[in-house]
Amino acid sequence: MEGGIRAWKGLTASGAPEAGIAYFPPESSPSELTALAWILEDGTKKFYSGLIPELKNSEPGRLFQDLADAEQKHKEILYRIYLDLSGAGEDPKFPASIFPGSAAAIYMEGGVDVRKALEWARGKSPEEIAEFALSLEVNSYDVHLKMEQRMKDPRAKEMFASLAQDEKKHLNRLQELFLRLMTPA
Repeated sequence: MEGGIRAWKGLTASGAPEAGIAYFPPESSPSELTALAWILEDGTKKFYSGLIPELKNSEPGRLFQDLADAEQKHKEILYRIYLDLSGAGEDPKFPASIFPGSAAAIYMEGGVDVRKALEWARGKSPEEIAEFALSLEVNSYDVHLKMEQRMKDPRAKEMFASLAQDEKKHLNRLQELFLRLMTPA
């Protein structure tokens, strides 16, 4: 066994960063859940925006720009949900007002560190990036469905259901792109 371990010394994995289900503690308040979802949307927007320079003037680049814009809209919806749920006025420090220090680490849907994902994406093919993005959007779809189920406020339930449907549209667009990229011309 030791010889096997020595043989692996210095080798590193080259696959995409692991995307898992983002953890939302069961004891979290609706405001905390909304802030966590906002943080993940913000990270995903940063990821998609970070891909655009590598894929400029291409179909994948245009799709990732559309997805970055959609993530920004999701952030705005989540902020409105937070304001409705909290009953507070404008909160310029959101989400840090809920989670101090939340800007220190930047995570996206799937609980993936944005910097690691962007490092991985450098030099990858559009097909590989689209496949990874598909895994992120599947996770996001799942998270929004779960958030809808956990919310008591009917407006929040409706908004999370709407976000889930948006994520499903993202999935469909990414799948169509992936299939076009994988089909020989």
